[in-house]
Amino acid sequence: MTDSQTAHANTPRIPADQLHGYVRAIWQRAGSAPREAELIADHLVAANLTGHDSHGVGMIPRYVESLADQQLQLNRHADVVKDAGAVLTVEGGKGFGQVIAFEAMERGIERARRLGICAVGLRGAHHIGRIGHWAEQCARAGLVSFHFVNVAGDPLVAPFGGADRRIGTNPFCAAYPRPGKPPLVLDFATSTIAFGKTRVAYNQGKHTPPGALIDHEGVPTLEPKVMHEAPFGALTPFGGHKGFGLAAMCEIFGGALSGGFTTHADTLVTTHAIINCMLSVIIDPAAFDAPDAQAEADAFLAWVKASPLAAGTERIYEPGEPERVKRAQREAAGIPIDAATWTQIHSAARAVGMSEDEVASWSARLG
Repeated sequence: MTDSQTAHANTPRIPADQLHGYVRAIWQRAGSAPREAELIADHLVAANLTGHDSHGVGMIPRYVESLADQQLQLNRHADVVKDAGAVLTVEGGKGFGQVIAFEAMERGIERARRLGICAVGLRGAHHIGRIGHWAEQCARAGLVSFHFVNVAGDPLVAPFGGADRRIGTNPFCAAYPRPGKPPLVLDFATSTIAFGKTRVAYNQGKHTPPGALIDHEGVPTLEPKVMHEAPFGALTPFGGHKGFGLAAMCEIFGGALSGGFTTHADTLVTTHAIINCMLSVIIDPAAFDAPDAQAEADAFLAWVKASPLAAGTERIYEPGEPERVKRAQREAAGIPIDAATWTQIHSAARAVGMSEDEVASWSARLG
């Protein structure tokens, strides 16, 4: 067994409900209302359950730093600043994205059910986390959705052909509900890997995949420290010019069209805040004249999955299926949290006012 395999085997696995309780306790101690703390815990733990540790409880230390910077605002709610019927503009006011985006989607869902379609421009929310969470919220309501997101003022990605960071990781997401079946969910950063995955690799002492990073001189590297230690490097866009092009459209659709802001020299964020803007288009599939839509979708998926498997491939996954598989595994076995991330979370808990005894009690309870 290699050192990394040994470390992984020794990583404690925390039951999701217990981890959820700790996250709730941290944010209530920080000053969040119980409902806010619940929504934060719902989102972060769900991200870990689906295998996206980059957007899970490991974000807590960054959020606490942003709170200390007086950037993250507790107990804020989505504010509809313009209602144009099928188009809503929502201001986030740097409130917790786990609350603001949830409420913005609630409003968009209600309007799409009534009118058949709704476009929601959400601006100025603090980090809204894993975007698939919001697409899944729409899918549970039986609605199709797609989402363009920018990470405003926080460049981490080099443009195609560039050698320094100029763009956010700018996610794109889409979901398609299927009655009686799990929805199809496509959710990805437009960088080769998400920034949070470099944090996970850095904390675990692992390399990142080839082609994902360049150092401060624009030279390809496998070392995640170039994203966490000066001199800083950059992430690369996935798929070369195609990923860069999609990232640019996410920046314009999410940041400019929503009335928020895009990344340039005058808007660079110098604190620990993560500001997201998002354009969401939510559609009631019943509004179309498409009685065979579900049958056609199922026929396509069956056709694709019947392809002979390439060498070394165990199965062909539909969009969202890898996350469902991972969730089932982690619901049964617990969520792995590496030692460095645990230390950072416990430090964050102390920073918001938890006593040493409280932190020790949670630590002992969680293992």
